[in-house]
Amino acid sequence: MAEKEIGRVSNYFDHVDVAAVKLATSLKTGDKIRFVGGETDFEQPVASMQIHHQKVNSAKKGDEIGIKVKEKVRKGYKVYKA
Repeated sequence: MAEKEIGRVSNYFDHVDVAAVKLATSLKTGDKIRFVGGETDFEQPVASMQIHHQKVNSAKKGDEIGIKVKEKVRKGYKVYKA
């Protein structure tokens, strides 16, 4: 199955390794996502996410979530659901 773009990185907080992602579709914990941009291309599962510093298990289109990432990302990078 082809990967579907689910959002874009809107910010990155390097002191806590967290990416803010503006979602174009729904996402839930346990989903596998992939970050692509520049020379960056990696996959990771969604272990946890937050909306306004509150832990949530799912998010919908239009939400902006915070997610801990294992590599540095930059604003504008695309996020796909595997």
